[in-house]
Amino acid sequence: MPEQPVRARLVDVAHAAGVSKATVSKVLNGRQDLSVRPETRRRVHEAAEALGYRPHSGARALAGASTHALALLIPALGNPTYVTIARGAYQRARELGYLSLLAEDFDGQEADESFNDLVQEGRVDGLLIASARPGHPLLDALNRSAVPHVFLNRSVEGSGRNVTMDVARSSVTALDHLHGLGHRTVGHIAGPPGITPSEVRKEAFLRHAGTLGLDAAPVASGDFTEDGGGSAARELLSGGGHPPVTALYTSSLAQAIGAMAAIRDLGLRIPEDVSVVGNDDLPVAAHLHPPLTTVAMPLYELGTAAVEALVATIEGRPVGDVVVPTEPQLVLRGSTARPADPGGTP
Repeated sequence: MPEQPVRARLVDVAHAAGVSKATVSKVLNGRQDLSVRPETRRRVHEAAEALGYRPHSGARALAGASTHALALLIPALGNPTYVTIARGAYQRARELGYLSLLAEDFDGQEADESFNDLVQEGRVDGLLIASARPGHPLLDALNRSAVPHVFLNRSVEGSGRNVTMDVARSSVTALDHLHGLGHRTVGHIAGPPGITPSEVRKEAFLRHAGTLGLDAAPVASGDFTEDGGGSAARELLSGGGHPPVTALYTSSLAQAIGAMAAIRDLGLRIPEDVSVVGNDDLPVAAHLHPPLTTVAMPLYELGTAAVEALVATIEGRPVGDVVVPTEPQLVLRGSTARPADPGGTP
């Protein structure tokens, strides 16, 4: 059987013409606002014809066409936090006449301008980016294009496109609860360094711990996973030159699950020996043993607000940074209690 010919891609035309993929897309879409020389336009058209390039979708490639589709880029499908965010985004997008698509944009994958190309090639109208991180190639690509986009949860300083929650308030809520129970040495399991909400949460934790006059407030960082929470919990509970930690506050629900397993592996009890507060609240938290006390964040509202901001951007309306007004709420369950006295009595 003869081999099927390989369909030419946008990047192939760009290489043949010696220009960027964004320039090829705009030239072939008939954009007249693109400042390129006539010979460059001619070279792009000649390369496309020679390679037999056909746009992904003829109707969508027309200038001004709209797919009424948005792409939500999340850092990891395994992170349960983004399930609720995605539901909020999908529902609000549907109400506004858009379809919300989901894409995983995790560390370590082949990072290039492929997500930018989703818009340039007319496949989606804009990007909802929850996966921003220091050094992400997509950030540089977006700086060089006019692709409609907003950042949600993980903000990008100075972008004017951030949709966030009151993350600092979550640390205050958790610490006030633990301090009220009598805990004076509280450890915090932060997320990876450089991730905006994790840094804000950690700074607020340390600041409020100082305000409350805690004896110690050690911090350990870990991935937003069960393994990340487990390893950070072991580090915090090992001593490390501070009084014994009697309570932990984690940055994610997955970290809390890993921390609870680590506590048991160390022969300690929850909450008799160590209280645990998780960040974000999902139904599974109520079914852990013991049920997990959490700080519920407005994740669904975050998804809806991000879609509203992106649609406004697509329509040319000014947006600016948006902070979801709903405050974090403590959901009290069985994983927190008063600390045991030196004799072992709670």
